[in-house]
Amino acid sequence: MGLPSHVACVMDGNGRWAAQRSLPRTAGHQAAEAAVIDVIETACAAGIPWLSLFAFSTENWRRPHGEVGFLMRLVQHGVRKHAMTLHARGIRCRFLGDSDARIPPSLAGDIADLMTLTRANTRMTLTVAFDHGGRRDIVSAARSLIRDRVPAEQVTEESFARHLPYPDTPDVDLVIRTSGEQRISNFMLWQVAYAEWMFPQVLWPDFRAAHLWECLDAYRRRERRFGDVQVPTATRKG
Repeated sequence: MGLPSHVACVMDGNGRWAAQRSLPRTAGHQAAEAAVIDVIETACAAGIPWLSLFAFSTENWRRPHGEVGFLMRLVQHGVRKHAMTLHARGIRCRFLGDSDARIPPSLAGDIADLMTLTRANTRMTLTVAFDHGGRRDIVSAARSLIRDRVPAEQVTEESFARHLPYPDTPDVDLVIRTSGEQRISNFMLWQVAYAEWMFPQVLWPDFRAAHLWECLDAYRRRERRFGDVQVPTATRKG
């Protein structure tokens, strides 16, 4: 099997990385930037056309106010710092999530500017799941079908998927969740239905190109059947 077309990463372990070093949790989030850039660069160079990163969930709003504020500033710093490089690499950037009123207006503006700047790029699509919840996306798709007055008997998996955010996004082939935790965490629930999952023990701030290639190589050794059974062809004699 070849490389996956769509890789998604649940970037887990920032807090534990900081705790192991007796540092505040915010230090772990800050250290994660290097891993993000390394993974983007590596995936792009490998020719992977779709990369999705889980940056901030709908549930993350429950975290302490100071930590949430730091994360907002960190994302804004990253967008401003790397926008032109991402554009120069031919990467189209998308943000998957709602425009929550709690997101600072200046950050929302920078996100909109980045998406506009890179919207015509075709080398790779980078989707940042930010204020994202998989269940919320499914509910939104159902509401969209109802608003469009689609008869129940005409609702199919294909028509439902067309009402999800960014309906051109293909199903995820490989999900990588760092730190060894084995949870979906409400991440792109519809798109990961048939994904292969890998749970490297490395914490996200330490995740680098070599770790990504280990996951990609392991993916290539797997056999994806999608619920089917492959019957060996009988060897014909004579």
